[in-house]
Amino acid sequence: MFVNGLPLAIVELKDLKNEEATIDHAYQQIRTYKTEFPSLFTYNELCVISNGSSARLGSMTAGIEWFKPWPTIDDEQPVKGILELEILIRGVFAPARLLPLVRDFILFEDDPDSDSVYKILAGYHQFHAARKAIEATVEATRTDGNRQCGVVWHTQGSGKSFTMLFYSGLVVSHAQMNNPTLVVLTDRNDLDDQLFGQFQRCSDVLRQKPVQAESVDQLRELLKVASGGVIFTTIHKFAEAEGEFPLLTDRSNVVVIADEAHRSQYGFYARQDKETGKVSYGFARNLRDALPNASFIGFTGTPVELTDKNTRAVFGDYVSIYDIQRAVADKATVPIYYESRVIKLTLEDAATASINEDFAEVTEQEESSTRERLKTKWAALEAMVGDDDRLKLLASDLVKHFETRCEAMLGKGMVVCMSRRICVDLYNEIIRLRPDWHSEDDDKGTVKIIMTGSAADGPDWQQHIRTKQRRKQLASTFKDSRSNFRLVIVRDMWLTGFDAPCLHTMYVDKPMQGHGLMQAIARVNRVFGDKNGGLVVDYLGIGQSLQQALRTYTESGGKGQTTIATAEAVAALQKHYEQCCDMLHGFDWSRWTDGTAAERVTLPQAAADFLLDQEDGKQRWSAHVGNLSQAYALCPTDEYAVEIREDVAFFQIIRTVFRKYSTSEKTASELDLAVRQLVSKAVITTDEGVVDVFAAAGMDRPDVSILSDDFLEEVRALPYRNLAVELLRKLLHDEIKVVKRRNIVQGREFSDMLQQTLNAYHNRAITNLEVIEELIRAAKHFQAAKKRGEELGLSNDEICFYDALAAHGSAVEVMGIDELKVIAAELLNQVRASVTIDWTVRENARAAIRVRVRRILKKYGYPPDLQAEATKLVLEQAEVLCADWAA
Repeated sequence: MFVNGLPLAIVELKDLKNEEATIDHAYQQIRTYKTEFPSLFTYNELCVISNGSSARLGSMTAGIEWFKPWPTIDDEQPVKGILELEILIRGVFAPARLLPLVRDFILFEDDPDSDSVYKILAGYHQFHAARKAIEATVEATRTDGNRQCGVVWHTQGSGKSFTMLFYSGLVVSHAQMNNPTLVVLTDRNDLDDQLFGQFQRCSDVLRQKPVQAESVDQLRELLKVASGGVIFTTIHKFAEAEGEFPLLTDRSNVVVIADEAHRSQYGFYARQDKETGKVSYGFARNLRDALPNASFIGFTGTPVELTDKNTRAVFGDYVSIYDIQRAVADKATVPIYYESRVIKLTLEDAATASINEDFAEVTEQEESSTRERLKTKWAALEAMVGDDDRLKLLASDLVKHFETRCEAMLGKGMVVCMSRRICVDLYNEIIRLRPDWHSEDDDKGTVKIIMTGSAADGPDWQQHIRTKQRRKQLASTFKDSRSNFRLVIVRDMWLTGFDAPCLHTMYVDKPMQGHGLMQAIARVNRVFGDKNGGLVVDYLGIGQSLQQALRTYTESGGKGQTTIATAEAVAALQKHYEQCCDMLHGFDWSRWTDGTAAERVTLPQAAADFLLDQEDGKQRWSAHVGNLSQAYALCPTDEYAVEIREDVAFFQIIRTVFRKYSTSEKTASELDLAVRQLVSKAVITTDEGVVDVFAAAGMDRPDVSILSDDFLEEVRALPYRNLAVELLRKLLHDEIKVVKRRNIVQGREFSDMLQQTLNAYHNRAITNLEVIEELIRAAKHFQAAKKRGEELGLSNDEICFYDALAAHGSAVEVMGIDELKVIAAELLNQVRASVTIDWTVRENARAAIRVRVRRILKKYGYPPDLQAEATKLVLEQAEVLCADWAA
């Protein structure tokens, strides 16, 4: 799609009728364009992929998991009853939305870990939320405005930080905001660092670099300017020393953006010390004393506060709600599953809840006597939770559970403990069971503790106490899905503001509730590759707190479940397992568990051949096993899942057999990663692997001369006829793709031959033996055609132009072969000399080459009625070859 002559968007559409023309195919096609025609993406802003029914929008650097639907048109409410592609086109490409989207809703982020630059495009919820928020902000900051800009509630993990960035860019650039100063407020230092880093990496949208205020005095200096600036600070800097909190600025063009500062945002009321009589106020009152004319907007992912501490009462009404239900439906987050493995304590549950609630209050400026009393209660629970026998039991169960979990789903785990002492003791128990997981080197080892400390801590703790820089480096290592650092033990750190998409399991052994609990469990709901769900494993009984959080969540207007019981995944697993068994009815696969190694090697091929005889057998099997893999990956430790483990591996291998001979080039989104490790452990295999039909059939792996007569005869003799068809189709199709990439005429001809044969096969017009014979005939014809260049004395490039000229048989009759060879050679020289790197996107360059081609054709007397079509084919051929020439 061109805007003022610039190709701002590329739309890749696949045939709705073709079952193999998938969204994945469209995405792979975009990647191919990037490689072969990079100049097409110089001005690219949007990429759209569609298979006719589904449609997705993403950026040119996004992985397929980040190509998302755009289900809205005029506002943020999804539209139903219309084709996805139509909604996307109307919702995105209307000028009133397209131009703002391109101007204000694209970020460039430098990845510090890989030195790559990513182009980040707003999702529909971020686009509409930021636009509604700026409208509310302009209204609230008017002379007669109430200074309450509202609340943006976007569930944890759905890109709230990016929404804040898009909103900040709109505020900074809006004419009526008078070049404002933004004060971004958090309630934790680590959250401040994380969000500041995000803003700093994407500062282009802010038109300025953000600054972190280290103290109140620095904050005052930064606010002395008349306008401008993006300043980060924490709410705790507004703690009152004595008397009233000092004025920092009385400017009205200050917008305070509060992120997840729930409990600390509501301290408006006076409190009197019973001993000294001193009156003090909470952070929120001091903040407003310091910035009396500022306007406030809140961003939250966890609106789970009590009625008298409601976020809306402080910041105003909700501007935008993007809840769990919509986030999961859009695949902006993955669902969180809940598994209870509680190790019983003698302490009553009510006491546990009371301690948790009371202790949470300590974080908000309680008097020292109250703090000490609560510490005593907390210590009583800590002593029971940290009992040596209990920790031995916990470590044993956790290690076994985590290893089983990682067999089914690649990724990482986090253990949340209630004290530093328990963190260290649990680490020691885990290392006692798995000594090879330990290393004092930060770059090595499977398990680490992330906690603060000092020199006063004992020598046994010192290996776990690291500097801020070392913790930062470990965070990068943990986020790297390929690193061996797979399990982290924490108390408070990394529970908020820490995004590790590969984290899929959280083990909770600490009482938590409210927004703190919601923020913590949301660590496992990030989208990552084939991850289809996160899991929270409860060792201490947080189920009641989760239910309370859900009640408050739904009362606030949110939809969707905070967590889903793993029983639902087990039920789905049973359903899909039975569907797979039904498809194999009549086939004896008992040898998979009790047969010899040799029998197990050939069994998947025999099963695949059996399934291919069923109507749409391959497609139905792939769909069922894909669903089975998803369900299994979510509950691999369940008793039922353990029972069918070997069968799941067998079903997955059959599916892999099909993919070996598929031309669909499915990507990792097919979810086979979910049981890849399981398969590797469950199968007795040769070095080549059980899924290699060449090894199973006793054939050598083919080289580039795959269509030799000897090889084709071997294919004829393959014992599994259905697989032979799939194999030959795969090999022939791959060869055709190679030649099609260079010779468009020959490629089209053979593609048509292949498709006609396969259509007849799928329509049951010919048997599998007949289709093998048809494909072999096509292959031999193909072989003969490949030798034509040598016979005609033409180079590989010259034969491509020759075929373009000879595409119409009448041209050969009129001109003769020798004359066409001369024209082809001159065309090659002239076109190659005229081609520049960007000629395919410059119409004047294309026009000049078109004129040269016509002159050559006219010069040699090429039939006038065929010149237009020949010119078109020559230009198409030149486009295909120019990538090689430029290289």
